[in-house]
Amino acid sequence: MSDGGENRALVMRSAGSSYTLRDCNTGVLSEARLRGKLRLKGVRSTNPVAVGDIVEYDTDEYGEHTITDIRPRRNYIIRRSPNLSKESHIIAANVDRAVLVATLFSPETNPEFIDRFLVTCEAYGVPATIVLNKYDLAGKFPDAVEAFREIYIKAGYPVMEASAQTGYNMDRLATLLEGCTTLFAGNSGVGKSSLIQRFVPGEDVRTAEISSYHNKGKHTTTFARMYPVAEGGYIIDTPGIKGFGLLDIGPGELYRFFPELMRHAPGCRYYNCTHVHEPGCAVTEAVEAGDISESRYISYLKILEDDEKYRK
Repeated sequence: MSDGGENRALVMRSAGSSYTLRDCNTGVLSEARLRGKLRLKGVRSTNPVAVGDIVEYDTDEYGEHTITDIRPRRNYIIRRSPNLSKESHIIAANVDRAVLVATLFSPETNPEFIDRFLVTCEAYGVPATIVLNKYDLAGKFPDAVEAFREIYIKAGYPVMEASAQTGYNMDRLATLLEGCTTLFAGNSGVGKSSLIQRFVPGEDVRTAEISSYHNKGKHTTTFARMYPVAEGGYIIDTPGIKGFGLLDIGPGELYRFFPELMRHAPGCRYYNCTHVHEPGCAVTEAVEAGDISESRYISYLKILEDDEKYRK
């Protein structure tokens, strides 16, 4: 392997055992495989290399490329593997910002899904913005939009209404993306791919209609993929995620990743308060007073309960 970063590349696409690389010096795209021994380093992840990784690679006499090393990551977004509960799956690495695309209608995004994703962003140091897409539909119900905004702005997250259909707020979203590596995530059917298409019109970003029978989105994105943005930076498109199992977050520390719970927790009577049933709990008092959204607190309780089975 050459010194000086001559064989260093950015992982643009992950498709099982095949990866698309963009050479850091030349910008040339190529396909690569993963060197076998990298899979045997005791990594708990089902995918040791992820989109957004900086890797080093070798080229053999036949022109075939092999990833030989992975450079240290600044951060990453990770989830429990949907099929292997004790394994993790790295969605993307070296992310400047996460954009969670949600909708109030056609389909409605489950609040617990939103909150699980935000907890993961907090845990791994990735700033998150919520984009409420399909505003052409939701805008007809201003009270519902305002109620949604209040929940997450009170928690400390930016919320931006948008419409890929009409182009509403695309200029604001473009400013947010400029010069950054931004991960887009969301349930299938929320219009994530349609939003991305607005910023990478020359690329084949697959979209799908809503299934009228289930009122849920059809799965379109199969593997994570990175697209360069004309104004600078990258968009990482992730598969439509149905659930978001958390990993390596114990019950005693979960509250730390709900910013509004964390702000009130120092006022609790007991230092090891679980914020569930203890007397003198400043968190539950804040919920009763309306300073913490009941919806967010319910998500906290559900995550505590649902994830307990993975810790046994």
